[in-house]
Amino acid sequence: MQMGTIARWEKKEGDKINEGDLLAEVETDKATVGFELLEDCYLAKILVAEGTRDVPIGGVICITVEHSYPPHMKVLLPALSPTMTMGTVQRWEKKLGEKLSEGDLLAEIETDKATIGFEVQEEGYLAKIMVSEGTRDVPLGTPLCIIVEKESDIQAFADYVETGVAEMTTPPPPPPSPLSTPSPAAIAAAKKGRVFSSPLAKKLAAEKGIDVAQVTGTGPDGRVTRKDIETFVAPKTAPAPSVTAAPPPAAAPSTAAVPTGTFTDAPISNIRRVIAQRLMQSKQTIPHYYLSIDVNMDQVLDLRKELNEEVKSDNVKLSVNDFIIKASALSCLKVPEANSSWLDTVIRQNHVVDVSVAVSTPNGLITPIVFNAHIKGLAGISKDVTSLADKARQGKLQPHEFQGGTFTISNLGMFGIKNFSAIINPPQACILAVGGSEKRLLPADNERGFDVASMMSVTLSCDHRVVDGAVGAQWLAEFRKFLEKPITMLL
Repeated sequence: MQMGTIARWEKKEGDKINEGDLLAEVETDKATVGFELLEDCYLAKILVAEGTRDVPIGGVICITVEHSYPPHMKVLLPALSPTMTMGTVQRWEKKLGEKLSEGDLLAEIETDKATIGFEVQEEGYLAKIMVSEGTRDVPLGTPLCIIVEKESDIQAFADYVETGVAEMTTPPPPPPSPLSTPSPAAIAAAKKGRVFSSPLAKKLAAEKGIDVAQVTGTGPDGRVTRKDIETFVAPKTAPAPSVTAAPPPAAAPSTAAVPTGTFTDAPISNIRRVIAQRLMQSKQTIPHYYLSIDVNMDQVLDLRKELNEEVKSDNVKLSVNDFIIKASALSCLKVPEANSSWLDTVIRQNHVVDVSVAVSTPNGLITPIVFNAHIKGLAGISKDVTSLADKARQGKLQPHEFQGGTFTISNLGMFGIKNFSAIINPPQACILAVGGSEKRLLPADNERGFDVASMMSVTLSCDHRVVDGAVGAQWLAEFRKFLEKPITMLL
């Protein structure tokens, strides 16, 4: 059996279910089978309607709770990017009991792409936070919190625990201790707060004086059942070794402590992990080659100075990068092969130019997109880049603002880099690496025999499966024409 069909629900939402009750009839590839529950509970929510076909194994079909609760909504961790499988709850923007309005920022979630604000979809009150701040690698679909309609219902969820799901918290750093084998009692204590059992199992454990934390559960998701309690044999506790009391710690110095040791291990964020995976994939699967040219930027610098005087009253300041984005977009129209994507079975030639601009953030590199850069003016491109870069550094980019793109630009010229080679951002076919401008002497037919010009070096990385060498050279020739005579970008 790989999939099943929900033939009929035998219980309704809100019904009390006793251990062994028939919950639903499920049609497998062999027969229609009754699906029973192993513990007492209430049916809180049916997630898969009757008649739904091809439900995969492991799919969540309903939600059960140990008590009957007021009407509420569970907020699950959604997929905030196409490749996201887990997320990290960076910060809760609302507190327990706080009123929520539609569109309010509820939490900040770190995905594999960026840190994204997660907004409330319905009005209500925040009754329960189930995943604490800083919790890493939370799987998709995990309940994050509970929202209720009435403020008076908040108290009902004070001790709520999701059936089969532990309340996720950030584990505290382990205190330093001598190497020793922990006793069974210590192991049991470590398990407290994350052990789940049926009501009947809890009752039997209380009658027999058994600590449920010491029992290994064999039910769904490791839940402790009646059978586990009945067959449980308490482990023998080894005598604890004597420990000499340590002297009280010295008073902490007023200045910051100097790091000890020869290195520091920094945890890998979801964003950094995905950057690493994608860069490795790009270098290992894409046949890169690189083409470099020098561009005379004198006319761009003169025009930029003149245009900035014109738009000063509009609070717009054009940068050299704005001209580079515009010239790149127009060059992609001239040489559409460079504005293409390798999709394994086809090469997709894009008819619009959406330029991804590499932005460095504290969490890693991200590439927000200037959409339709080929039809936007320099002022429009400047406003887009400024807004996107600010949002990227604040972690407020929405998924549609950085997913996609047809051509990428990475500019390190502001850091004094003369030239470099960038790694292609798949499935795109090209990325332009931009270095800084510098004054150079150029041969000239004048009295001195030379001119001084501001020259900029650029390197185009190409996917040889999509863009041949001559095509890449043609793109660079068009790019240089636009920048050395920027007035032609108006044609």
